Amino acid sequence: MPVTVLLVDDEPLVRAGLRAVLEAQPDIEVVGEAADGAAVIPLVRQLRPDVVAMDVRMPLLDGIEATRAVLRTVQEPPKILVVTTFENDEYVYEALRAGADGFLLKRARPAEIVNAVRLVAEGDSLLFPAAVRQLAGEYGRRPGNAAARDVLDRAALTEREADVLRLMTRGLSNAEIATELIVGAETVKSHVSSLLAKLGARDRTQAVIAAYESGFVAPG
Repeated sequence: MPVTVLLVDDEPLVRAGLRAVLEAQPDIEVVGEAADGAAVIPLVRQLRPDVVAMDVRMPLLDGIEATRAVLRTVQEPPKILVVTTFENDEYVYEALRAGADGFLLKRARPAEIVNAVRLVAEGDSLLFPAAVRQLAGEYGRRPGNAAARDVLDRAALTEREADVLRLMTRGLSNAEIATELIVGAETVKSHVSSLLAKLGARDRTQAVIAAYESGFVAPG
């Protein structure tokens, strides 16, 4: 089955460009478009896309609030890929904190766009880990992040789960983590599921952000 994608951007040329790039792939299908985040929820419910590629800045409802709304109201929500002009943008970090699964630069090359959609759809690797580290270093250390430390303390990760989380922050996939720890891929998958549940994280992106904000790992 192809990966189905909903495009959400207030610029028609951006939507057209993304559609052209994605629909050139045999395993990706663009199933719909919207010009603002306010239209996302009904379209997600109607079309059931695997991935929503969503502009972070839109006039009525931006990508941050649209992400929160989708995750709050839609059962089995899609993966959300935030599309942005600027990589080092507080809006992008806030969208990731709100539950977005990754981000994509509008100036990205076609191969990067396709790879980003596939990675987010698969969900077993962190998209652009170096950029996430940079964002965490820029915006993640703020007053109030004692809450993130409390979450990590209460999670009581096992030693192996902590090892897996450290490797996740480096952007390693499940298969790469298995090689690093000399264990089976299914064992890694089990550890990832367990630590996500303990942290209350929707996916590995949110787990990695929690790891940085709590001080479990240091950006850089």
